[in-house]
Amino acid sequence: MSDSCCGTIAVEIEQFTTPQQTSPGQAGELPVVVIGAGPVGLAAAAHLTERGIDFLLLEAGDRVAASVAQWGHVRVFSPWKYNIDAAARRLLEADGWTAPDADWLPVGAELIDDYLAPLAKRFGDKVRLGAKVTAISRLGYDRVRTAGREEVPFLIRLEGGEELRARAVVDASGTYTSPNVLGASGLPAHGEGAVFVDHALPDVLGTDRDRYEGKHTLVVGAGHSAATTLLALAELENTPITWAIRGGSAGRTYGGGDADALPARGALGTRLRAHVDSGRIQLLTDFFTHRVGESEAGIEVISRDPAGHEQSVRVERIVSATGYRPDHAIASELRLDLDPILGSPRQMAPLIDPNQHSCGTVPAHGVDELAHPEPGYYAVGVKSYGRAPTFLMATGYEQVRSVVAALAGDWEAARDVQLELPETGVCSSNLVQAQEQRVGLATGISGGLLSAPLPLVTVGASAESGGGCCG
Repeated sequence: MSDSCCGTIAVEIEQFTTPQQTSPGQAGELPVVVIGAGPVGLAAAAHLTERGIDFLLLEAGDRVAASVAQWGHVRVFSPWKYNIDAAARRLLEADGWTAPDADWLPVGAELIDDYLAPLAKRFGDKVRLGAKVTAISRLGYDRVRTAGREEVPFLIRLEGGEELRARAVVDASGTYTSPNVLGASGLPAHGEGAVFVDHALPDVLGTDRDRYEGKHTLVVGAGHSAATTLLALAELENTPITWAIRGGSAGRTYGGGDADALPARGALGTRLRAHVDSGRIQLLTDFFTHRVGESEAGIEVISRDPAGHEQSVRVERIVSATGYRPDHAIASELRLDLDPILGSPRQMAPLIDPNQHSCGTVPAHGVDELAHPEPGYYAVGVKSYGRAPTFLMATGYEQVRSVVAALAGDWEAARDVQLELPETGVCSSNLVQAQEQRVGLATGISGGLLSAPLPLVTVGASAESGGGCCG
């Protein structure tokens, strides 16, 4: 309580035990709750299964890998051999599953149908769909209360009001549902909420074709999600296209062309550059979206650069491919130690800093780097990277292997982190060309897409912007 209004305030923290509290030691008998049934969440479930640890996997969507399904028409940069978690492979093969062609670059729908859905089926009713987590806390404890905190279970509240208890939480909820804003400086553009803005990777050659064909479309963003959308739009007749980037050059998006470490990515940049050079795509550089407004004449998008210079464009559709950021709101009553710049666990930040690293140079990391002052809570996968665009799906698999080993008490295995990044021999340029003729265009995976360039090597490697890398 407070004993002074304007002077020193003394706060008395009540010590209590309620009938609802779990007694010391009982929390260890509860399941581990995994949030998000995407590639990394399902990998966590596979490792928990192998370790004999009870778990419950909560997926907010109405299907497994609901976020991946949103870009199911898009091809990833890396082939199957880099996209399957080792524990998941062992569980599936024990049930007679045959892995897809190791050198094939799957589209998102194939990733679900040929891998993630069969894996989820292996876990039966331990996977709950339509279970959106709205808050995580400790049973009977807010963020301030300390004494006995580690002995009580986590309390997980779902959207419908149901509450669950858990011994630990592995948060693999990703970032796909929290895209970055359209406006520059990290702030929404004035009027942004009043106009319809499509976020990265609409299916412009499929289900969304009618909304884009014949409509002047503005694509904002310098990553490979933007490039993928631009190339798809270029296949539509009588469809004007404008591309806006904040940089003074599109060289970062074009990448290394034929010399690019990933042939799929290099081909993307080469084709995009050809469309810009031919005038099929109008490129606006130094474009800092400041204000948007809709009228009978269309949507006017106005840029204001740091010097105050303005330019504008009038369009009919807007695609914002500006990346993603983590939303830690559900864990606001937990004790998190987040890097003030990236929003990742503080100890991870130097390892994944996009100013210093690309996807291929991120060092191996595991439970120690993912830990927070809240014991038993781990954000993993692309969410653990905050705003860093250096995430690889293979990195997420090693994260959950390490975390689950720690939950099992096997600290030697937990701290023996190994990360074989696909820096060489990742994919075949012949496969890329043949597969892109079949369906989709190559891009990144898992919650965000490429923008950070990789140091070029002879063959293989990976990079990505806005949330995930090449698989």
